[in-house]
Amino acid sequence: MPRNTPDKDFRTLGYVLRRTNYGEADRILNIITPKGKIAAIAKGVRREKSKLAGGVEMFSLVDLNIHRGRSELMVVTSAKMIKYYSNILKDFARMELAALILKKINIAAESSDNSEFFDIVDQGLAGLDLGLNLELVEAWFWLRLLKGYGEEINLYWDITGQKLSSEKRYNYDVMEKAFVEDVCGEFGVNEIKMLRLMLTTKLVVVARVKDAEIVIPKVLRLARIVSGAI
Repeated sequence: MPRNTPDKDFRTLGYVLRRTNYGEADRILNIITPKGKIAAIAKGVRREKSKLAGGVEMFSLVDLNIHRGRSELMVVTSAKMIKYYSNILKDFARMELAALILKKINIAAESSDNSEFFDIVDQGLAGLDLGLNLELVEAWFWLRLLKGYGEEINLYWDITGQKLSSEKRYNYDVMEKAFVEDVCGEFGVNEIKMLRLMLTTKLVVVARVKDAEIVIPKVLRLARIVSGAI
């Protein structure tokens, strides 16, 4: 994680997760980087002619130079916007999901150096900007967030320890955190394949799966239920 590196000055890519006004013209930023979350102050960023202002926007990938002083709070010395996902702002539902992603990652990355969290934001915002199916993006997000927490769904063995079969149907037991065989179960081979794909494959690739929209509603319901405690 950047805060654990010995260098007083370092460069990193990042996404701003949260901005808090501080003093007359500063902002304190929570930033997710490929090596974890950092907190840094952008001095004077709210002034009209600030050189930092255009580089620390929400929903944007930023190239940052950071200075580490004696305090826990680092200082943003320069910021260059690499990619601005402006299409997100054109649709309220997409903006709402993007804001949820940033909020949840801000919490999840507080005590973890897991690089998975940067990837979730990176792929999630890109997918929303591209106009990918909203339910697919949300389901992918919840499943990846669970994985980042180490709470990955068991997609290979049922509650009795038997290997999941492509010829059987299952329901999911939330208390036992496992699939239970049921001839009228909600989940079959297609749903389980999609769940596995979401946990191992880039979002844009998942979006190309033929007839994905058929199984996505079931997958999303499960993802929401399992991630309910997060």
